Amino acid sequence: MAIDWDRTAASLTDFGFAELPGMLSAQECGDLIALYPRGDLFRSRIDMAQYRFGKGEYQYFRYPLPPLVEELRHRLYPGLSAVANTWADLLRNGERFPDTLDALLERCHQQGQTRPTPLMLRYGPGDFNCLHQDLYGPVAFPFQVVFFLSEPQSDYVGGEFLLVENPPRAQAMGRALRPNRGDALIITTRHRPATGKRGAYKVSVRHGVSPVTAGLRWTLGIIFHDAQ
Repeated sequence: MAIDWDRTAASLTDFGFAELPGMLSAQECGDLIALYPRGDLFRSRIDMAQYRFGKGEYQYFRYPLPPLVEELRHRLYPGLSAVANTWADLLRNGERFPDTLDALLERCHQQGQTRPTPLMLRYGPGDFNCLHQDLYGPVAFPFQVVFFLSEPQSDYVGGEFLLVENPPRAQAMGRALRPNRGDALIITTRHRPATGKRGAYKVSVRHGVSPVTAGLRWTLGIIFHDAQ
């Protein structure tokens, strides 16, 4: 599916997220879910309750990534790096991101960030994810992508995707999103730019998942920077 990067960039800047409908077929969603029991594909499993991250579990892939995961990571990066550099210009922070994912990963590895971060997340009844940001070291790309592998109201109930903005010196504002199976959601990793009287400033954004009340909810998370 072709991505309208002008529309995507505008949505990311205005709201901190952008929806990409129909990025995966039902077959591709099922194929990704079927990877989860294969321990040889993953470097670690996290019990969210153990670390007070919420309730549920997820697993980080190991290198080499499965072909579809690798393809999605490389396919999405160039368009997002252009938006990332536009944001850097708006915020005047001097941060620049390379044009290719390989160059970003080389920058990560120079900082000791060598562990892959794409992951699969599984939520059952009562499971949820606390509000958080996915930062794994000094190199942090400002976007990540969530692929929804289950159909709401059919495969699971509840489990809305949550985004909460914390503008400086203002009350927090939240959104609850429920993409369909096969849809993708681009979100900001840390913050988005907003415009004030003195120019652009940072609005912090965190994300999470509301409690699942029935069924199983599966997602694939594509994070572009590696972890320490």
